[in-house]
Amino acid sequence: MLIKNVRLNNEKSSTDLRITNGKFAKIAQNITPTADEKVIDGHGHILLPPFVDSHIHLDTTLTAGEPEWNESGTLFDGIRIWSERKKSLTLADVKNRAKQTIHKQITNGVQFVRSHVDTTDPHLIALQALLELKEELKDIIDLQLVAFPQEGILSFPNGKALLEQAVREGADAVGGVPHFEFNQQYGADSVKYLISLAEKYDKLVDVHCDEIDDPNSRNLEVLATQAYETGLRDRVTASHTTAMGSYNDAYTYKLFRLLGMAELNFVSNPLVNMHLGGRFDTYPKRRGLTRIKELTEAGINVSFGEDDVADPWNPLGCGNMLDPLTMGVYAGQLMGYQQLQDSFNFVTYNGAKTLHLGDNYGIEVGKPANCIILDGTDFYEVLNEHRSVLYNIRHGKVLVETKPAETTLNF
Repeated sequence: MLIKNVRLNNEKSSTDLRITNGKFAKIAQNITPTADEKVIDGHGHILLPPFVDSHIHLDTTLTAGEPEWNESGTLFDGIRIWSERKKSLTLADVKNRAKQTIHKQITNGVQFVRSHVDTTDPHLIALQALLELKEELKDIIDLQLVAFPQEGILSFPNGKALLEQAVREGADAVGGVPHFEFNQQYGADSVKYLISLAEKYDKLVDVHCDEIDDPNSRNLEVLATQAYETGLRDRVTASHTTAMGSYNDAYTYKLFRLLGMAELNFVSNPLVNMHLGGRFDTYPKRRGLTRIKELTEAGINVSFGEDDVADPWNPLGCGNMLDPLTMGVYAGQLMGYQQLQDSFNFVTYNGAKTLHLGDNYGIEVGKPANCIILDGTDFYEVLNEHRSVLYNIRHGKVLVETKPAETTLNF
């Protein structure tokens, strides 16, 4: 396959890419097609590596309104409603819903997904379902699973054993939710326990950390200290960290030194964070976001996730990473022209670093031929108008091809 006339990584000049045996074989200008070679003309559009969704919950997806709608819009009511819904989980139920959302993601250019899966279910049904789906869909998407104790590790009956069982059964990463534990000591101890599991089983770590507006929530410093002292460093991800939006600047200044030393990854979920945050405020009302701009300027890796798609925490969502990206640049005040042009990194390269994809990701000779072509000549245009993914290509095969809508003005 030969892809001609595309703007690689949003560059201003066009280039060509040859794909051979599922890998990028040559990247140069004016490559001449060989006999019988399939040619895709990019017409000067952008070519990027596939979108990465760094944080989603595929086990809860498409359950909004079951058994009730989250009318309060709080994180805690979402957890309460899900605790009822998960009592009726079956393998078929989880797989069918997750597959529907994955198909939407692929249509929108996603090929790499990190999904958290609830382990506070004595039967671990959702984990079994997503492990099966991970294998079944491996040719079209890479699915990374985080063992996530939604109702706590120490504050849920048998929580520690269930988390370890999930890791043994095949979860790729160990998760936690220390701000939901009964008390601060449990929160800190839960972080230390999940880190010990990651060390024991050689797993990545991704913690729902301080997803609360409480300025006194201090689990992030515990997680960062553990990442630094154990040497896990960039194998550890702190998701949400919305309490950072309520920290005072003096404490945050001190904290950033530790975060840099620990080499943590951060995941912000702008759609859900903006929806759930500030729910207990009157006015002034907090934005519910971590310090995306400041973390980025400090050289700390930040990526975005869609988080929830039509479930008890978010009644909306369609698997399109341009949605959280748009919310992120608005709410994070990253609206400078060059910031907008470069913002694709939050849902591509930064996400790949979060997921530890290494040499399996990127547009370079010798790497797997995974890429997307977007309907725009620069990323500013793509983001501003939510342009379509024209081609989603995986290992040199076209997964999805989309023709832009045609509109006729009859006036």
